[in-house]
Amino acid sequence: MEAWRLLPTGLFSPAENMALDEAVLIAHSEGLVPPTVRFYGWNPATVSIGYFQKQAEIDFPVLRAKGLGFVRRPTGGRAVLHDREVTYSIVVSEAYPNMPKSVNESYRVLSMGLVEGFRNLGLQASMVSLATEEEKQKYASLGSSACFDSPSWYELVVEGRKVTGSAQTRQRGAILQHGSILLDLDEDLLFSVLYFSSDKLRERLKAGFREKAVSIKQLTGREISFEVAEAAFRTGFEKGLGIELVPGELTERERHLLEELVRTKYGAPEWNEKR
Repeated sequence: MEAWRLLPTGLFSPAENMALDEAVLIAHSEGLVPPTVRFYGWNPATVSIGYFQKQAEIDFPVLRAKGLGFVRRPTGGRAVLHDREVTYSIVVSEAYPNMPKSVNESYRVLSMGLVEGFRNLGLQASMVSLATEEEKQKYASLGSSACFDSPSWYELVVEGRKVTGSAQTRQRGAILQHGSILLDLDEDLLFSVLYFSSDKLRERLKAGFREKAVSIKQLTGREISFEVAEAAFRTGFEKGLGIELVPGELTERERHLLEELVRTKYGAPEWNEKR
């Protein structure tokens, strides 16, 4: 099996998390580090928005009052509340053997690690092909700013509902895919920090969101710790991707990039408030 690097788990600030994902992508594109997987958390709990999303969709006075962090991701998609979850990231070359060229097909391949991780927790997970309009509508957006609403050509479904949201970007010949694995879900908190033209619209979209998105706790009826979930997905990624995850550390190049990207990009208003 191919050996990939597993970076240590930890809690990081919003800017550090996004900067670290990009730092690994750059270092891998330069041939300095192997394909890399990371599982991490957020301190404080944070709302992230997609690269193309308008910051006007976020109610910042409410966000600040609730003590939440904020960051713009380098990937697309919509708003995500990073709170009671395990966040994963994968960095691998576009030229990696048998890696599909298209975003949707590579998403399907890389997400097999997620499928196996959920199965390790005793949940029925599968990749569903959204080949028909009927299937697309089942998981389609209701128009809210929240993630977990927007399907690609494939959807990772657990017990018939979404329990993870992922996004992907390609830069410098490398792929970065990251996403949220929901241990628990506070829909009220998420929708309280999204801006809506009326409370009636907020409640309608929240109700639709609840029908599509679900957490591991809601599915299992029990608390799953970060450590238990991380272990399940670590072995799930090994099986799903046919790799061996070897614990490693950040290189000096990555540490330098991390500090630079926090200072000049993910920690800067010019990036986070650009739209």
